Amino acid sequence: STVMVTFGAMVIAVPLGIGTALYLSEVASRRLREIAKPFVEILAGIPSVVIGFIGILVISPIIANIFGLSNGLNAINGSILLAIMALPTIISISEDILKSIPKTYQEASLALGATKWQTIIRVKLPAVKSGIIAACLLGMGRAIGETMTVLMVTGCSLAMPTSYFDSVRTLTATIAIEMGEVP
Repeated sequence: STVMVTFGAMVIAVPLGIGTALYLSEVASRRLREIAKPFVEILAGIPSVVIGFIGILVISPIIANIFGLSNGLNAINGSILLAIMALPTIISISEDILKSIPKTYQEASLALGATKWQTIIRVKLPAVKSGIIAACLLGMGRAIGETMTVLMVTGCSLAMPTSYFDSVRTLTATIAIEMGEVP
């Protein structure tokens, strides 16, 4: 269940996070960047209980209505919320890494006749590949270690899941639930 929910979260968070970081570092105006960057950092500070509460009240009914389920407390709900929680880490670190590329890389690529997007895809991204992988791994660490959100929105079922629409119980949720049994 833990691997399932974390994998789902990374499928959602990695493309969104890297795309947002590319947009903020390469396309967005300075003014928009000054507004968006603090917003992303504030998103990282929202407590997991609040995100879980939003998941129960907002995301769960939407999932239940769209897919015709009795409730939305399942692995896909947990994946969506964990993706939201991993996004600030991935975006912030990826943007900082993209900003650290020497200007000479971009200037050399443009001087050889490459377009701005060719430069981004073929020069900048390969140059920062290891940093972006590190950002994604840190985001995944946040997703794996999250307790309260998955405890609240995944249904906490011990049965073996067969799809993302089944209730699951992750390792961190199991530890939290059984903490009272520790002498």
